[in-house]
Amino acid sequence: QVQLVESGGGLVQAGGSLRLSCAASGSIFSINDMGWYRQAPGKQRELVATITSDGITNSADSVKGRFTVSRDNAKNTVYLQMNSLKPEDTAVYYCNAKTIVRVTAGVQYYRSLEVWGQGTLVTVSS
Repeated sequence: QVQLVESGGGLVQAGGSLRLSCAASGSIFSINDMGWYRQAPGKQRELVATITSDGITNSADSVKGRFTVSRDNAKNTVYLQMNSLKPEDTAVYYCNAKTIVRVTAGVQYYRSLEVWGQGTLVTVSS
């Protein structure tokens, strides 16, 4: 019902920058929080940064001052600008959205749905 399509990952040298994008599509009525999580090899998935529909952000201490999360509500898209990248930022980055979807099955109703993207690999070389 809802798909998240990520783009922008790749290989970059330490100190470089990347910008990730994630666009949501489908039977979306509204989107509350959107954000980014990451999972490095052998580690658990962890929060990177989130942003509410009103633009309030939250980020991990490890990325504060280097990463910036933003969103375009008209486009149902969230971004992650990553600057001053470090080798320890290497991970698969996953987009997340907490949505309200419209369901039509005889009658129309709405329900909450949390959605994950397929992940995009960010590799930072030293």
